[in-house]
Amino acid sequence: MKIEIARILVVDDEPVMLKYVTDSLRRLGIQAIETCSDGKNALQTMASFKPDLVLTDIHMKPMGGLEFVRLLRSASNAAMANTKVIFMSADASTAPRSERLHCQTPAFGNLEGQTGIGPELIACFKS
Repeated sequence: MKIEIARILVVDDEPVMLKYVTDSLRRLGIQAIETCSDGKNALQTMASFKPDLVLTDIHMKPMGGLEFVRLLRSASNAAMANTKVIFMSADASTAPRSERLHCQTPAFGNLEGQTGIGPELIACFKS
């Protein structure tokens, strides 16, 4: 799939991060972008938007990224349950890492020191 035609859902409760990620995606040529401020809203958006990829934060209220992905993976709709997900978080502790692995989701990694999202995102569409 060409990255320019990808449909991407960005989930984060920080407006600054939503803008940063959305602007970065647009610089890569992606136009089909939806945003949500928590996992609960993201689950509702999944059915209508049908993203190819979800970029989600871990720590959000009322529903965080880990719970969102667990529910996503248990969805009866196979396409929805198998949507690619990349976690975005500045949380470098080991607990979220082990939970991300349990969700069978690649980690976007620790955002500390990251200069952009391009290489990680492009690699996701090559696999």
